[in-house]
Amino acid sequence: MTFQSCLILSLAALALEALVGYPPVVYRAIGHPVTWIGALIARLDRGLNQDAAPPARRRAAGALALLAVLAVCGGAAALLQGLLATSWLGLAALTALAASLPAQRSLDEHVRAVAAALDEGGLAAGRKAVSMIVGRNPEVLDEAGVSRAAIESLAENFADGVVAPAFWTAVAGLPGGVLYKAINTADSMIGHRTPRHEAFGWASARLDDVVNLPASRLSALWLVLAAASAPGASASGALAAVRRDARRHRSPNAGWPEAAMAGALGLALAGPRVYGDTLVDDATMGDGRRDASAADIRRALGLYRRACAIQWLAAAGLAALLIGPG
Repeated sequence: MTFQSCLILSLAALALEALVGYPPVVYRAIGHPVTWIGALIARLDRGLNQDAAPPARRRAAGALALLAVLAVCGGAAALLQGLLATSWLGLAALTALAASLPAQRSLDEHVRAVAAALDEGGLAAGRKAVSMIVGRNPEVLDEAGVSRAAIESLAENFADGVVAPAFWTAVAGLPGGVLYKAINTADSMIGHRTPRHEAFGWASARLDDVVNLPASRLSALWLVLAAASAPGASASGALAAVRRDARRHRSPNAGWPEAAMAGALGLALAGPRVYGDTLVDDATMGDGRRDASAADIRRALGLYRRACAIQWLAAAGLAALLIGPG
C-alpha cells in the first residue's frame, strides 16, 4: 500500500472506531488483538525469562522474545493486508481490523465512568473506577487525587492509545499499527523495573520509548490546538506548560500530553504518586491547582474529544493534499 492508501486506512479506522468502538459481542466471541498479543508475550515470558539466569542473559532473552513477537504480529498483519487490499470487500475488512487498534471510544468511556462514580457513589466508587485505568494505589487517593489520576490517564492514553496507533497505521498500514500495538503491549506487560522484568523487559521498554516519541509530541500539539476552541481552556497555558514541564517528566513521552492537558485546564498534574507501596517521585506538570474534581474530568474529556477531531481533520487535510485537484 502507498502512503496515501495507508493514511486513508488510518482515517477510516479512526472514524469507524469512534462510531462503534470494539463491540463487546466481538470481544466475547474472539477476544481482541491486544489479548492475542498479550497471550504470546506471556508465554514467551514464562519460557524464556529464567529467574536464575544472570541479567545479561535475561536481557538477551527479552530482546529475543520481543523480536519473536514482532515477527509473528508483523508477519500476520502484512499477510492479511496483502490478501485484503485487493477488493472493496477486503478493504472494508481491513478497515475493521485497523479500527481495533486505536481506543478513542473506550478511553472516553472509562474516564467518563470515573467522573460518574465520584458524582454518584463518592470517593469509594471513584477509587474503584479509577483503579480500572491506572496502576497506582487507589486507596491513598482523595477525591482530587482520583480526579487527577483519571485526567493524567486520559492525557497519556490519548498519546499511546489513540495518536500512536493512528500515526503508525498512516505510516505503514495495518502492519505499522499492529507492530506498534505489539511493542506497546510488551512494554505494559514486561517493561517494568521489577526484579523479574528489569532485565527481560529492557528492550521492550526502550523500543516503546522510541516508537511513542512522534505521537507524544503530536498529542501535545492536538491538545494545544483543541484548547484554543474549548470553553474555559487556555491554549497559551497548554503551550507554556509543555515548554516548561514536558521534559521534566520521568517518562520521555508521557510529560508532553500531560503537560498540555494540565496547562490547558489550569491544573497541576503528575508529581509524587504511590504505586503499590512504593512512592514514585516525579515532576509536576502545570502550575495550576491540585484540587481537581469530577467537573475537571469532564472538562478534560471535552478537550480530548476536540483533540481527536483535530487529529482526524489534520490527517484528512493531508490526504486531500496528496490526492490533489486531479
